[in-house]
Amino acid sequence: MRQDRSMRTPRGFTLIEVLIAMAITAFVSVLSYQALSTALTGIESVRAESERLHEINRAFNVLSRDIRQMTNRPVRDEFGQLASAVLGGPLARDPLRLTRAGWHNSTGAPRSTLQRVAYRLEDDRLLRLSYPVLDRTTAIEPTETVLVDRVERFEVRFLPTIKSLEVDRNQTIDRRFWQENWLSEVGFTDKIMEPPAALEVRLSLEDWGELERLYVMPAFQ
Repeated sequence: MRQDRSMRTPRGFTLIEVLIAMAITAFVSVLSYQALSTALTGIESVRAESERLHEINRAFNVLSRDIRQMTNRPVRDEFGQLASAVLGGPLARDPLRLTRAGWHNSTGAPRSTLQRVAYRLEDDRLLRLSYPVLDRTTAIEPTETVLVDRVERFEVRFLPTIKSLEVDRNQTIDRRFWQENWLSEVGFTDKIMEPPAALEVRLSLEDWGELERLYVMPAFQ
């Protein structure tokens, strides 16, 4: 009597079928890993760009706050020489130095609310230097804060009068009256210069290129 086919023992997989199944599984696993790796790399790249953008914005926010709170108070430097409230440029010690108001004093320490700050490019980093007193001695050192790194260039230009801030119909600023330096003339160390009417800041970064900001000083707003 012939055995019913439905009662037969199921046939197992052949070696070739097993190898094919393993190959398909491995291929799918590789594709899944590559997709996951690409997704994770993309997420990490977005996170890094977001953190970098936050760092750049924070640097400009600090700079903007200092400029908005600029006050026309000259100081004595560590050599006893009188320095204007705003100084800077390639011929100066730093691209920008200024006296600012609004120095928060949460502890009620016996000090002024005015503060002398400076901006300096050092080892591809933009530094903010803040001094504990306005009129210094050689023993007083500033507090250095790194604002942003991977900086190629940091420049500040100065506009003497607000009337020179001309913009044509294409919204292009006329830079003929802008000065690269804002400091006393040689031989007139005690000559006080009035603050400029405006500042133009150029920050060149390795990854973001050149960024520009234009600031009108508080007295001219």
